[in-house]
Amino acid sequence: MAESRKSPDWEEGGAVSAESALPDAELHAEGFRRTREAQRSALAEDYVELIADLIESGQEARQVDIAARLGVAQPTVARMLDRLAAEGLVTRKPYRAVFLTDAGRRIAEESRERHQTVEAFLRSLGVSADTARIDAEGIEHHVSAETLDAFRRALARGG
Repeated sequence: MAESRKSPDWEEGGAVSAESALPDAELHAEGFRRTREAQRSALAEDYVELIADLIESGQEARQVDIAARLGVAQPTVARMLDRLAAEGLVTRKPYRAVFLTDAGRRIAEESRERHQTVEAFLRSLGVSADTARIDAEGIEHHVSAETLDAFRRALARGG
């Protein structure tokens, strides 16, 4: 007689059962498409957000400072700045700081707002300030508008 396997306890709380663990194929694929899209844009968003932060703090956004703050080598930064310039997000002159275009500033502002919302939400859950800041750095690029709105509503309710 075959042994009956009981699903994990979380199923009984209304979560996904073993029979429905896989979503519809199209919905499943959409999740992976969104993740790939977020990964492609995350690096550019990190760069323009950091450049905006450096400029707004009264510093110059120099390649050496960007490399130090992102923990990467200067040639890596140079390649990314070439890409961002080609995409119309930054301007730069030889031996000078990097500046954001209007499009770059918009992306930086949107990224910063997402980061602040995610970080505030994590803090509201009791996550430490340092961990919330670090975790928000990744989550901000992958969170949907619907989820961000839910975070904002929860924060507005005080929780």
